[in-house]
Amino acid sequence: MTKLTGGQIVAQTLKNYGVDYVAGIPGHGIWTLTDAFLEEDSRLKFIQVFHEQSAVHLADGYYRVCGKPMAAVTSIGAGASNTVIGMATAFTDSTSVMLITGGPPTHMRGHGLLQELERYTDNDFPKIAEAVTKRHWVATRVEELPFILHRAWSSMTTGRPGPVHIEIPMDVQAEAAEVTLHAVHERVPVGKVFPDPAAIDAALQVLKSAQRPILVIGGGVITGEAWDEVKALAEAWQIPVVTTWNGKSGFPEDHPLFAGSVGQTGTLCGNSIASRADVIVAVGCRFTDWSASSYAKGVTFAIPPSKLIHIDIDLHEIGKNYPVTVGIVSDAKHALAHLVQALNGQTADRPDYMQDLAQQQAQWEAKLATRRDSDRFPFTSQRPLGALRKIFPRDTIVVVGSGNTQGAVKQTFPVYEPRTHLTSGGFSSMGWAVPAAIGAKLAAPHRPVVCILGDGDFLMTSQEIAICVTNAIPVVFLIQNNAGYMSIRGGQRKQTSRHIGTEFNTPDGQPYSPDYQALGLAFGLKSWRVERPEDLEPILQQALDSNEPVLIELPTDRDAAGPWVPGWWDFPIPEYIDDERQQEYQTLRQSEQHL
Repeated sequence: MTKLTGGQIVAQTLKNYGVDYVAGIPGHGIWTLTDAFLEEDSRLKFIQVFHEQSAVHLADGYYRVCGKPMAAVTSIGAGASNTVIGMATAFTDSTSVMLITGGPPTHMRGHGLLQELERYTDNDFPKIAEAVTKRHWVATRVEELPFILHRAWSSMTTGRPGPVHIEIPMDVQAEAAEVTLHAVHERVPVGKVFPDPAAIDAALQVLKSAQRPILVIGGGVITGEAWDEVKALAEAWQIPVVTTWNGKSGFPEDHPLFAGSVGQTGTLCGNSIASRADVIVAVGCRFTDWSASSYAKGVTFAIPPSKLIHIDIDLHEIGKNYPVTVGIVSDAKHALAHLVQALNGQTADRPDYMQDLAQQQAQWEAKLATRRDSDRFPFTSQRPLGALRKIFPRDTIVVVGSGNTQGAVKQTFPVYEPRTHLTSGGFSSMGWAVPAAIGAKLAAPHRPVVCILGDGDFLMTSQEIAICVTNAIPVVFLIQNNAGYMSIRGGQRKQTSRHIGTEFNTPDGQPYSPDYQALGLAFGLKSWRVERPEDLEPILQQALDSNEPVLIELPTDRDAAGPWVPGWWDFPIPEYIDDERQQEYQTLRQSEQHL
């Protein structure tokens, strides 16, 4: 046993568990802990952020690229509360982040300590954290910390991953005790969850009966590193593959069996193929409303009559939104591998189905080309994406903000390798992309990382581009500037024929925008504003060649800013609107299958 302070225990344990980076702001409630990161036995690289929310987003992006957790640390009160959006994003998308916050000294709780929430319950922040974490702990003694840390690590990294929170009071950080630090391999299960053989047999019989099967892959395919098995099953049994937001990059999009994405901003081909499937194999997919077109029958899915084989590590997701023919609780990689093995070398031949798929792919490509290859200026959302795909290498990682850009990338920007598309899927957090891209680059320093986002999204965490300068992290930031929240404006116009609070305008009604090129230069980034369509590719090439932090402003047409909307989203129409929109809404709502 060794006598260590609480701070030393945390720092040495993180290092022993293989953590390479810690991000945060060392406020007064945590500086005893952060001081331990300076000691030789527990020295860790500390990434100083400029807003606590960004520390969690940065750790989130890091995990999504390399599958290793990193830690975020903040002070108490405001610093801790600023992390809620980051934790909610990680929780919704099932990514592993360890958040450690300070807490009031145990002998000061409830007395109105600076930044303590105590009007309802003494030291009330952990209650806030409950809703956005897989588990949370409050340490009350130094001796507890080794036990708490290995349990938090196990919770965070096993089963369905998710963020965890540990609050460590200031006195517990500073006091010392004789402790034994636990070896992580002795405390964390290393095995994977294998499928029930009977369930595999049942799934195989359903799959063999299929005439028009599809594979729906979600984020669980990425987390479970099941992309090779997806490809093996798809090729062996001639199954088209569609992706959700977080499943994108789980299957190469230049493969003949790639049908597109599904949901409200899916692709025409993806939704059409999915809606007419007789057997659906869903892997690591929660069937959220965005990916299922709000469950309206026949828009994206029709379950029933389609038969559903649902594979997920979390048993609570199986049967939650759709009835299953076969539900398989398993690690995605092993479930798919067992299905392929059970086929025993058998293959399927579906020439008519493959011809239908190829025709729909060609039709979608022709539709994409009208915006992706357009030289109108300001740009469509899609035009820079086509140029980026031509200039940047195949293994480039794109980190995508929410809104119109998110949908446009989903539809227009093909990705080919796993973990090369990152987006704030289920929570769709604005402000996520900038710090997440920095985390992605830390995780993959030898691969290009491009952050693609709208100006409204960028302004939420724009200050974090400074991290790229202070830590020499070469990320390329592409800002699609349409002077407003155009995805919101588009939705408002569709629902009510008017809009409010979505355009950035001056008092005389002219579009307002900061000078983003000047902003980038002020922060120390190499920066451009594209002024003509013909300048786009050369500037992107210079950005790639520079291997420096880069900011590029892309003027984007307000009225050509979004993706196509092949699916549907259940957004109620106000009763005072009594036209075909109300009738369409009521008809589609009555067709929803989730209830």
